Amino acid sequence: MAAGARAEEPLAELSHYLVARPIYSEAGFQEENERRPALPPTLRERAQAACRCSRKRAFQITKSFLPILEWLPNYRVKEWLVSDIISGVSTGLVATLQGLAYALLVAVPVGYGLYSAFFPILTYFFLGTSRHISVETQNLCVHSSLAHIKAMGPFPVVSLMVGSVVLSMAPDDHFLIDGSNATGTNGTGIMIDTESRDAQRVLIASTLTFLVGILQVIFGVLQIGFIVRYLADPLVGGFTTAAAFQVLVSQLKIVLNVSTKNYNGVLSIIYTLIETFEKIGTTNIADLIAGLLTIFVCMVVKEINDRFKHKIPIPIPIEVIVTILATGISYAADLEKKYNAGIVKSIPRGFLPPEPPDVSLFSQMIAASFSIAIVAYAIAVSVGKVYATKYDYAIDGNQEFIAFGLSNIFSGAFSCFVATTALSRTAVQESTGGKTQVAGIISAGIVLISIVALGKLLEPLQKSVLAAVVIANLKGMFMQVFDVPRLWRQNKVDAMIWVFTCIASIILGLDLGLLAGLLFGLLTVVLRVQFPSWGGFGNIPGTDIYKKVKDYKNVIEPEGVKILKFSSPIFYANIDGLKSSLKSTVGFDAVKVYNKRLKALRKIQKLIKKGKLKATKNGIISEPGMNNEAFETDEEPEDNEDMQVPTKEVEIQVDWNSELPVKVNIPKVPIHSLILDFGAVTFLDIVAVRSIKTIIREFERIDVRVYFASYQDNLISQLERSAFFDDIVRKDIFFLTVHDAVLYIRNQMTYSDNQDPIFEKISLMQESKEPIEFTETSQPDDELDVQEEAMRRLAS
Repeated sequence: MAAGARAEEPLAELSHYLVARPIYSEAGFQEENERRPALPPTLRERAQAACRCSRKRAFQITKSFLPILEWLPNYRVKEWLVSDIISGVSTGLVATLQGLAYALLVAVPVGYGLYSAFFPILTYFFLGTSRHISVETQNLCVHSSLAHIKAMGPFPVVSLMVGSVVLSMAPDDHFLIDGSNATGTNGTGIMIDTESRDAQRVLIASTLTFLVGILQVIFGVLQIGFIVRYLADPLVGGFTTAAAFQVLVSQLKIVLNVSTKNYNGVLSIIYTLIETFEKIGTTNIADLIAGLLTIFVCMVVKEINDRFKHKIPIPIPIEVIVTILATGISYAADLEKKYNAGIVKSIPRGFLPPEPPDVSLFSQMIAASFSIAIVAYAIAVSVGKVYATKYDYAIDGNQEFIAFGLSNIFSGAFSCFVATTALSRTAVQESTGGKTQVAGIISAGIVLISIVALGKLLEPLQKSVLAAVVIANLKGMFMQVFDVPRLWRQNKVDAMIWVFTCIASIILGLDLGLLAGLLFGLLTVVLRVQFPSWGGFGNIPGTDIYKKVKDYKNVIEPEGVKILKFSSPIFYANIDGLKSSLKSTVGFDAVKVYNKRLKALRKIQKLIKKGKLKATKNGIISEPGMNNEAFETDEEPEDNEDMQVPTKEVEIQVDWNSELPVKVNIPKVPIHSLILDFGAVTFLDIVAVRSIKTIIREFERIDVRVYFASYQDNLISQLERSAFFDDIVRKDIFFLTVHDAVLYIRNQMTYSDNQDPIFEKISLMQESKEPIEFTETSQPDDELDVQEEAMRRLAS
């Protein structure tokens, strides 16, 4: 027990602390503590630092652009090679199948999907960020980074966005020909020149890929990888869910083998659904059965992989298995001839020679390419964050932009479409034990084998099976719908962003929907800044802690002091909110109080001269039997014309219920001090500075001192640059903490003279036969000069 008691003694001592220090205002603190002068480097020094070159610096710059130089020399062949080979083979098989499937989304021949699954990996192998080995002082720790488990290739959302551009620029209507002139046909109706159409669509897709790559490189070089931060997780979730719905609708007609028009733009998904169901009677049963079976089997096996991933060393490559079986069945049963099933038909063997992009198309696709570049990068970063967190690594966003950009530029020359991080392949590569990008290059080798030798074997494969594989891989995206109830409980604004972005992307299309969601998200930020939280604060007795009066029962407001905390930067859009919060906190309007006093003084002066009022120690009293003409009811409107008070000053509408030491119905002020807690204010613009200075002077005129507390140092610098301080507004009204300000006010009130200046004025009125001129301390503020002149006229 004694040992336990001794162990608890230090904890008891640490549970309380006592600090004795002076009360610090800004001026007092600066006197005792010298600020470290800021010495920003000169332009010459910056230029010298940027242009300085050494062998070490040159090598670091080279490694930053070619991360392979960082990790390849440290590659552990004995430990990692076997795992990379197994992972690479598994990932390569999945990449081959998904390349074929996602080509359907882009509306190009499926063979070009194999190119898009192969070429991007080659450049990313050299350029992808990677920091494989982290050697600690005492032991070796090997960490897998983001890049080495990232698989490059087509992604359904990006592929669909590319496909929408392709279909809008090369619709079927542009390639209609007379069937009687078609080679090898005996028809006489209107037909589609599929050969010319496919060639044009491939050119558009590759040109778009090239332009997207250029934009991504520019973004990386200009160091604006931060742009993806504006794509919040709820926005990305809503957008990808809408994209999954778009993909589902686009693949539904392939599963049914129903021919529809290629709609694009606003409500295109609705038109596609309507026409699909109008022609559902023409569904090909063989394709429908094959598609439904593929979806069912793939989803069941994927669920098994997820549930037993700790027991299954390698996930079952169900897409590959289903594809092989479906191809064999289609070939053996001759489904194309017997049941008119839609099959792949032709997959080119080998590679096409590189072709330059059609620069003349850039102007038509620049807007779409910008959104595709951002979305592709956002998806990559979103996937990367998962593995970066898992393996404790940071993401070099700008280098990733450059890596993706150069990969797409290179791929665009070989008739590929836009590639980004392939989510499912990345998961396969990571779950099968892939250690480095060597697994990625091995997977590219498997795709290469399919392009050179195995493509012919896949020609009998039904397109509905490929579409079903795409649909089965959308499960994860559709499951994001269940995030909405959780988001609603945690943050209703984030839930609204998710729902709005999803609905907008479905109705308006992916490009306009993304823009609408981004603008809506920024609007919520603006509104939250424009209408921030605020409240009156009080002290927890016996501490220097201040909390909201409404939230805690034992919080006490200091006598005669109001404390307002405004939790937002203050700028032109929310300065009215600050004034409204002042009104609600203190309960009166300083301008109205001032004007009421002027009006009351004028009437009191007249009645004193007539002998109807007297000034005594107890205040102003009326003669017996005489009506107090100075008394006004609450409902009596103010006679602004009689007061001749400029309306410009009265624009601040803050109605306070306060008291004054005279027996007339004018607002009274129950406080002598106001403290503004600026602990959450990060910046002030020039409008806010001017408005705050006006507020100070308005309160000073009614004998209420304004103090500032818990401000950040940068605010003082801002105020100094804005000429905020003068002979009246000094730094001694700024305090380091709210408690400093409260203690200072208490000390001041202890020794202050409690004589009422208004009572003195009225006493002089009674003693003097001549009107007394009421003057105020001259204010340099132009807006208040007009008010002072009105006061002199009314009081004289």
